[in-house]
Amino acid sequence: MEPVDAGGGTRPRRGHVTPARVVLIGPECTGKTWLAGQLAGHYGVPWAPEHAREYVDRRDAPLTYADVDPIGRGQRAGEDAAIERATAERAPLVVLDTDLVSTMVYSRHYYGDCPRWIEEAAARRLGELYLLHHVDVEWVPDGRQREQPERREDLFERFRATLAGLGARVADVLGPWDDRRRLAVGAVDRLLGPEVPGGRRNG
Repeated sequence: MEPVDAGGGTRPRRGHVTPARVVLIGPECTGKTWLAGQLAGHYGVPWAPEHAREYVDRRDAPLTYADVDPIGRGQRAGEDAAIERATAERAPLVVLDTDLVSTMVYSRHYYGDCPRWIEEAAARRLGELYLLHHVDVEWVPDGRQREQPERREDLFERFRATLAGLGARVADVLGPWDDRRRLAVGAVDRLLGPEVPGGRRNG
């Protein structure tokens, strides 16, 4: 794997293994956080939660375009911390519950614009695998974090188009929960290949 890009990203010291970044991405209420925890436990690796959720809960007020920048910076910092832990542990991968690609998609969706640095960093820091979550699971209301159930199909197409435009490696995650986990594990196993020690997989 190539070193994680600079531009605010973590770059491992010489001799360190750079973990593959597996990103869970897609519209709200599709099981990304649940699956991130499942994958982290299965492979015994660190994972980074979505910063936007924490930010929304802490702010407790409607968001505006001015919030996109701090959300992006917090997301980047959380990713870098998880990547640093994974690198120190010589883990084969790190699981990211969304990344700056998601920040960019949501910013364009809600506000019709996105800070330039987020667009540039999203492309520069592109993960090794994106697990794209389909919207074929039940919507569960969750305050301000999930307020547009009727827009999930539109958002899904935005995510798909954005990832395609960036040339990202994508695996679809769909169906019942057990199927979603199975599809995700299969995609990650194919990414890692046969050389990864089986002892790191706990599932």
